[in-house]
Amino acid sequence: MKRFETLDWIVIAVYFVILSAVAIWVITRKNKNTADYFLAGRNLGWFVVGASIFASNIGSEHVVGLAGSGAGGKFPLVIYELHAWLVITLGWVFLPFYLRSGVFTMPEFLERRFNSATRWFLSIFSLAAYVLTKVSVTVYAGGIVISTLLGIDFWTGALVTVVLTGLYTILGGMRAVAYTEAIQTVILVIGAATLTIVSINAAGGWSEVKANLPPGYMNMWRSNQDPDFPWLPLVITSSIVGMWYWCTDQYIVQRVLAARNIQQGRRGTIFGGLLKLLPVFLFLIPGVVALALKNMGELNWDTPDQAFASLLMNKMPAGLRGLVAAGLLAALMSSLASVFNSCSTLFTVDIYKKLYPDAPEKRLVNIGRVATGIVVLLGIAWIPIMQGISATLYEYLQSVQSYIAPPITAVFLLGIFFKRINSKGALATLIGGLIVAIIRLSFELNRDSFEPGTFAHVIANTNFLTFAAWFFLFCIIVCVTVSLLTSPPAPERIQGLTYSSLTEEQKQANRNSYNMLDIVLSIAVIGIVAFVMIYFTG
Repeated sequence: MKRFETLDWIVIAVYFVILSAVAIWVITRKNKNTADYFLAGRNLGWFVVGASIFASNIGSEHVVGLAGSGAGGKFPLVIYELHAWLVITLGWVFLPFYLRSGVFTMPEFLERRFNSATRWFLSIFSLAAYVLTKVSVTVYAGGIVISTLLGIDFWTGALVTVVLTGLYTILGGMRAVAYTEAIQTVILVIGAATLTIVSINAAGGWSEVKANLPPGYMNMWRSNQDPDFPWLPLVITSSIVGMWYWCTDQYIVQRVLAARNIQQGRRGTIFGGLLKLLPVFLFLIPGVVALALKNMGELNWDTPDQAFASLLMNKMPAGLRGLVAAGLLAALMSSLASVFNSCSTLFTVDIYKKLYPDAPEKRLVNIGRVATGIVVLLGIAWIPIMQGISATLYEYLQSVQSYIAPPITAVFLLGIFFKRINSKGALATLIGGLIVAIIRLSFELNRDSFEPGTFAHVIANTNFLTFAAWFFLFCIIVCVTVSLLTSPPAPERIQGLTYSSLTEEQKQANRNSYNMLDIVLSIAVIGIVAFVMIYFTG
């Protein structure tokens, strides 16, 4: 495998210079209050919102892992990259309610719709989940990617990226995160597109790539009897997880909450949806090409996750290798910045401000900075633990979102579409969902100790996609049943927070926030999603 040359290091250095210049420019613009620090003054335009959504989603381990899926025959996982329709759903369905309520966080929205208990639950649960999964996984996996590609020590790569990202996130807040993510999106897309084009040309064109793959290799649809990816549970569960992630998770939604208005926020989600279509072409396809080149005897790698690095180092010329590496650095740093900023916002707005409601704005901004710093330190402290963790448990940390998503998705969906849902139903669903998720994970970790045929054995060995689909139905039933058996919410409490309680003025304001171009672009995104689903049928 080739190594980076001087020109590559120059390109990487230029990336850091550009990033630093943007970060310094943003930091010099003072954050006067919490709206400035946590939501960039609620003044972001559609381009920055959309780019920030995309950059938050794509991490360096995501890039390498998606290429690994392409090289390792895991095509059903492509469906998770076709969630552009859910990004658009955020803008068309959920965003008007979020912006109309004037909230900073998703737990705060639950308090507006239900009560403070639901807010406390989601705040503490989200913070714990972010620190234990998002921060740790991103830092650990990103450190591995950086050390492998750049040939530097794991700790050096992890610490440098965490400290640099933490620094501009602490000083600049959401505005620094959003603007640097816009730059990082451009670099990531250019770098990945270059790799895709160069690698396909190296293989002799797309027809040659397909000719050197096994028959039916690019089929993302498997039978419902498939032990790993049955198609119907895959569609249902991926949609549930996607709705939680794209439409209700603070990590993503904070970007649209910072939009100038509903129109800019919605257009940001449409742009983000268009960008979300790119990973299939920019990250998955290079993995497929790497497999074809291996079958042609022109590339060699041992595991699918090595396919991306092997393709990059052996098929890209000097300078362009550095560009792609800069794109991977951008992906890692943007994901880290997003989770740092989201944790800081959740702690400051949903916990500290609830405990100290009279705290002045300046103190809240400073608390936000301190909270970001603590999350950075926790991320660093967690690295040795992640290094010593078993491969099985690490995989569970990655897939735990399939058990987190159903209750939260059920509460948000029903809360907006069904005005009869009350706080008791919502809280019962959230708490009951957490208990079920813990039971499932505990059983899964101890699956070999259960007697075959017992209830515990069946639960532990049910395919996680099938389990999550039934789990979601269970959450819906709990939420609706408990709500119907208890008193309905007061009409004045839910005014404007459900579709059936919107006033004519609110409906008209929503209609005035979009035009035919917004509709056409949204339909185009959905059309491309459908095309990809049809194309990858073998």
